Amino acid sequence: MADPSSYRPKPGQIPDSPGVYKFRDEHRRVIYVGKAKNLRQRVANYFQDLANLHPRTRTMVTTAASVEWTVVSTEVEALQLEYSWIKEFDPRFNVKYRDDKSYPYLAVTLNEEFPRVQVMRGAKKKGVRYFGPYGHAWAIRETVDLMLRVFPVRTCSAGVFKNAARTGRPCLLGYIGKCSAPCVGRVTPEEHRDLAEDFCDFMAGRTGTYIRRLEKDMMQAAEEMEYERAARLRDDAEALKRAMEKSAVVLADATDADLIAVAEDELEAALQIFHVRGGRVRGQRGWVTDKVEAVDTSGLVEHALQQLYGEERGDAVPKEVLVPALPEDTEAVSQWLAERRGSQVSLRIPQRGDKKDLMATVQRNAQQALGLHKTKRASDLTTRSRALEEIAEALGLDTAPLRIECYDISHLQGDDVVASMVVFEDGLARKSEYRRFQIKGFEGQDDVRSMHEVIGRRFKRYLQEKERTGEWEEQAGDTPADGPAATGPAPTGPAPTGPVPAVGPTAEDAEPREDDGRPKRFAYPPQLVVVDGGQPQVAAARRALDELGIDDIAVCGLAKRLEEVWLPDDDDPVVLPRSSEGLYLLQRVRDEAHRFAITYQRAKRAKRIRTSPLDDVSGLGETRKQALIKHFGSVKKLRQATIDEICEVPGIGRRTAESVAAALASTAPAAPAVNTATGEIIEEDDGGSS
Repeated sequence: MADPSSYRPKPGQIPDSPGVYKFRDEHRRVIYVGKAKNLRQRVANYFQDLANLHPRTRTMVTTAASVEWTVVSTEVEALQLEYSWIKEFDPRFNVKYRDDKSYPYLAVTLNEEFPRVQVMRGAKKKGVRYFGPYGHAWAIRETVDLMLRVFPVRTCSAGVFKNAARTGRPCLLGYIGKCSAPCVGRVTPEEHRDLAEDFCDFMAGRTGTYIRRLEKDMMQAAEEMEYERAARLRDDAEALKRAMEKSAVVLADATDADLIAVAEDELEAALQIFHVRGGRVRGQRGWVTDKVEAVDTSGLVEHALQQLYGEERGDAVPKEVLVPALPEDTEAVSQWLAERRGSQVSLRIPQRGDKKDLMATVQRNAQQALGLHKTKRASDLTTRSRALEEIAEALGLDTAPLRIECYDISHLQGDDVVASMVVFEDGLARKSEYRRFQIKGFEGQDDVRSMHEVIGRRFKRYLQEKERTGEWEEQAGDTPADGPAATGPAPTGPAPTGPVPAVGPTAEDAEPREDDGRPKRFAYPPQLVVVDGGQPQVAAARRALDELGIDDIAVCGLAKRLEEVWLPDDDDPVVLPRSSEGLYLLQRVRDEAHRFAITYQRAKRAKRIRTSPLDDVSGLGETRKQALIKHFGSVKKLRQATIDEICEVPGIGRRTAESVAAALASTAPAAPAVNTATGEIIEEDDGGSS
């Protein structure tokens, strides 16, 4: 690992001009490429105290052995040079998008004497007009089959074309009218090229002209009593309309735009791009990338724009690009796009209307793509085994943690405090083992105290189940497991397999039994307890286990900010490599616990709001109830407000405010009273208990 100070440029050596810089490792390989408006300011940021750098940036500068830069005239030139160098050197610490599959395009080979319509994949070729990408090749073939009635362009391979020209007989498509048969001279090269260009114009969205022309010719043929020709023209127009119907109108103003959405977590990001031409979705594609550099959403968008349009020219760059976040240097990126298109390009975030709604659809596709990518990665047995082995090695466990339980606390500003327990066995979610908790020991917001309570309650149930099954006999003088401090020996051994007495639930956490009498959840101990949080939450969980006399279950915490793994009594976290499958599994377990907790918390809050004491206020409708809750944030804060403060809410008069105050006072936990002289709600000092 290199010391950045060993290759730090001398003061004043770096120019303050726009430019592009490269970090190289000891073998002179380029490991990172970046651009800057001011090279001196940007490069100097990499040589500050390592403790202040993002972990990914810290890894990069300690891997590098030298830095060099190139000065350019403008920020647009810097953007282009950065793209070129990333493509040339493929730096390991730059974000690089990879297609999650090879997408097919509808291609028209205008670089040939007789242009051909075909399905193409892979790198784009010069002189070929591309449309798409499409989700499936069969979708292209269906579209082409409909359009060949009107635009009978060649679709055969070079071998078939040459053989037909040699024998003087066209292929089957030439006989049935779906090819103009340039191979045998039925049309000239110029006439065939005109057909190919009309085909491209129609695919590019200029559809109305051709359909109106066909309908006009049809009417004229009918007036001249050429009914067979009129019927063919009618069928041609219907075929074009069916081809158009395969892509529904999503933007009524016939917009040409690309919409880009991003779904990301701490380690990976997925992008979805919808290509809209003539108001219709003409193609869709998706990318997935590892976040190997310290990059936010705007940075991901900028990298995506570079990769998407770096090789494109003309109409391939649309008039409008809609993104979820603007790049850091929006003006330079917009100018770069405009240069590639040859005209102005609008780069913006949709704010309202159809475009915002379509962006929401693209965003949902990105979320699903990221989830599918993670699911595919998690379903691999070898990957899961490696992840468990990496966790065991990093945490110093004797064996791989085949059962992992993760706990998370969720609340809304101290109200509706709940907790979740999720279970992963062999690296896969075991949803039948999930458990939810309400915090009962105290009121208010205290994640550490909440974590202590939840862990204590869960493992008290574990000790009770062990005692009931006879796998742990309580020794004389020991405190019962459900008491304040159970100190018996830590129960160990495999999960119970024999029948146990049917014991009905005696508390909120009591568990229903399986049909064979076995307990469903709490009788099985995990090898690893993961808590969502850092040192305080880990210490609380460890303390709860110690109070119960359980010392054979490992505990760790995963801090979300930097994805650091914390262990009890350790002052420094365990930092797993970014590419570690073990970190990926811990992150997935933590995210699932967070999802499960927040879903329960929202449902609980919604139920509380639906049964609000405001329901009893005469004449107070749903709109004004929502206005009150939105203004004060919660019923608790509304209860603490004065009548004058309630009157400040739009639509709430004095009489209604008095009714609201009286209704809330009558339902307050500590029976508050209303001071009729001042209008204030007076609560007795009860020490915060209820």
